[in-house]
Amino acid sequence: MSSLIGLSNSLAEIVEQAGSSVVAVNAGTRISSSGIHWRDGMIITSDESLPHYDEITITVSEGKSLPATFLGHDSSTDIAVFQLQDVQIPVAKIGDAATLKVGHLVLGLARSSEGDIRAAMGLVSALSGAWRSISGGNIDQFIRPDINLYPGFAGGALVDAAGYVVGMNTSGRRGTALTIPATTVNRVIDQLLAKGRISRGYLGVGMQPVRLPDNLKTALNLTSTTGVIVVNIEAASPADHAGLLLGDVLVKFDGIAVNDTGDVLALLNHSDRIGKPITLQIIRGGALLELDVVVGESQVIEEGRKHEPHGRGHESGGRRHEGGRRHGKR
Repeated sequence: MSSLIGLSNSLAEIVEQAGSSVVAVNAGTRISSSGIHWRDGMIITSDESLPHYDEITITVSEGKSLPATFLGHDSSTDIAVFQLQDVQIPVAKIGDAATLKVGHLVLGLARSSEGDIRAAMGLVSALSGAWRSISGGNIDQFIRPDINLYPGFAGGALVDAAGYVVGMNTSGRRGTALTIPATTVNRVIDQLLAKGRISRGYLGVGMQPVRLPDNLKTALNLTSTTGVIVVNIEAASPADHAGLLLGDVLVKFDGIAVNDTGDVLALLNHSDRIGKPITLQIIRGGALLELDVVVGESQVIEEGRKHEPHGRGHESGGRRHEGGRRHGKR
């Protein structure tokens, strides 16, 4: 019995200490999302949980609400970043999600709009390597904790048994919990601070996956079963300048096989390709061709108001990053 009491007290202490850096993010909705004081004066939360980016207030541990300034977001990894001035709460102790093992005890922490801390306990139920969201976001590690994401828990912290915040929790398919690891969060924040935006490559095409007939695969000596067919081309875009045509089927991007639109989006999300020529291998008229195209930069204007939310699909924030990659435009 004494060991159970000791465990209970240890968990309560972790919640109290790690929870001091967890905040509520208020956007005027009935239920606020949660956030984490990730760096000094910098709050992160689930991008999908926010209906807009203006007039956001942050409720801290004392129940006090403070105005927040929107710094930027990356919808493909479900991360939004806000800034607070003269914040007096502790910065989260950030840990390394790579140290997690399946079966490890973890805590999900959140905060209500009234300032109360909330906690859920569970185990790490699944781990794997890097993956991508339905919108092409590159996420360094797949983490599924077996915890209940109650209303308001999206954007809150996943805390390991040592009391370190190892990532941000968000909602996956059918309401299951997923965690965006600390390495991904730091990468997004660093790029927002350096450029004020998330840079993504741009071709100017609409695409959708298409199955390759067996006789065509045999004739062209292809191993892939699917490619990506071009269904729209923007005028004066990089794809247009390169000579890409409607009906072309993309099978390789810069030497890398592509099987669906998510593959293309993920490759374009590497900002180091912007402004550089890459080679597209395509099928046109039953023959393999190669076209050189200079990758442009997607011009995304950040506004206080968001567009209607995307449908959900592969598991991460509300953007749900598990499955269903069908079509895309980039």
